[in-house]
Amino acid sequence: MIPYFDQPALQIGPFTIHAFGVLVAAAAWVSLTIVQRRFARVGLDPLLGHRLGGWMLLGGIVGAHLFAVLLYFPLKLRSDPWLLLRVWEDISSFGGVLGGLAAALLFFATRARDVDRPSKVAYLDAIAFVFPAGLAIGRLGCALAHDHPGTVTSFPLAISLRTDAAFNYIAGVYRDGGIALPEAARTMGFHDLGLYEFVFLSFVIVPLFVWWDRSRRPVGFYLMAFAALYLPVRFGLDMLRIADARYLALTPAQWAAAFIMAAVPFFALRERKLRFAICGAVILGTGWACASGGP
Repeated sequence: MIPYFDQPALQIGPFTIHAFGVLVAAAAWVSLTIVQRRFARVGLDPLLGHRLGGWMLLGGIVGAHLFAVLLYFPLKLRSDPWLLLRVWEDISSFGGVLGGLAAALLFFATRARDVDRPSKVAYLDAIAFVFPAGLAIGRLGCALAHDHPGTVTSFPLAISLRTDAAFNYIAGVYRDGGIALPEAARTMGFHDLGLYEFVFLSFVIVPLFVWWDRSRRPVGFYLMAFAALYLPVRFGLDMLRIADARYLALTPAQWAAAFIMAAVPFFALRERKLRFAICGAVILGTGWACASGGP
């Protein structure tokens, strides 16, 4: 198993710079830099794309925070209403995606009304092509911070619980979830869901996107491909979470993933992308089957 270590941090006077924050900032910078080249490559206006990217980044920051505090930490918000304004605290990647998409729709409705529908999809598709790489960098930060712990396990890629620091950490997570820690936990590890997502994004989705990019793809291909590849994996990984808020046995991210997966076949059929339609239907059925046997 992988040894446990505390999140790397750099102390500069009264300020502490954590690895997570550095990697999230790096993810944003890398994504914005690469997508500018992507816009030019596929024949889109880089200036308009730059403005769209700025709106989506801002919307993603706000959406990530609101999704987290409203759905994952409502009790914290009730006791501390000012938390709603501290956008640097408590964030959710799914909320960031939804907030970014909402900002894109608002941008096209107010700042780019003359852009036709196929071009709007093309801009979003270019962003979807780059997004997995940026998300992978951000998930590396999650892995270093161990901020998405899952159940204890003997899986080889789990984080070992042999040290006191690791054991005390996961014991606190189980305690927060109201679950008893197994007696044999000392000899086990815990699922690090941020690490698993980093591996999946880096070694499956990103290489597939690069491979597919060798040939010209229809507009909207990468939007559909990301949804078909990422959402079922994210849905499944959330089954391993311990203390996350749940609504009818599903986490907020699982509900969001389920609704999007349900929509994928309909959009795919309208665009005549039958392969993705079939894939989306299968994924939806599999997801609900998993949910019926979840915690």
